[in-house]
Amino acid sequence: MRPEVGVSPGTVPVYYGGGKLKAVERRMKVAEVVLRCLSCAFGVIAAALVGSDTQVREFFSVEKKAKFTDMKALVFLVVANGIAAGYSLLMVVRSVVSMMKGSVLLNKALAWAIFSCDQVVAYLTLAAVAAAAQAAELSEFGQSELQWMKVCNLYHKFCNQSGGGLVSAFLGSLCMVAVSSMSAFGLFRLYGKNKGKSSGNL
Repeated sequence: MRPEVGVSPGTVPVYYGGGKLKAVERRMKVAEVVLRCLSCAFGVIAAALVGSDTQVREFFSVEKKAKFTDMKALVFLVVANGIAAGYSLLMVVRSVVSMMKGSVLLNKALAWAIFSCDQVVAYLTLAAVAAAAQAAELSEFGQSELQWMKVCNLYHKFCNQSGGGLVSAFLGSLCMVAVSSMSAFGLFRLYGKNKGKSSGNL
């Protein structure tokens, strides 16, 4: 294989047109864009549901307002999903632009950066979901051993809306896990023996 003129070492030419991209590779790229769009949508929904969740109850003529900032786990969930949604939107734009172009160059450093960011966002969203799920369990059932009372029997609307946001965040985290797996596959293909024969790598 002749070296490409003007292509630096570690850079692999990637073609999206002219029939050089296999059908499987094209479907994978489309699937990646769809998953990133879903991750962005679920992240926005989760952040909106939890971030706007409030409920006021009156106890013995004293008003008590429940809001998501009362629980650090919900704050973490909102922040993590906001970050995931913003990142997913940026990556959707990048992927769509690269698909619209006839040819782009993808070097290993960029592939590693995308893979690393996908991994970080996937772990971030999973950690946020896990923390919020534990907080939700305590709110629903309490912890008698520690004398923590359950609060969802008092704030039904607040818990139901937060629960919806938690489900959306969980679905978004699953999408990010799938995306990170696909980016890992795309990255390590650059190190394969047949990388010169394969036209599309990400």
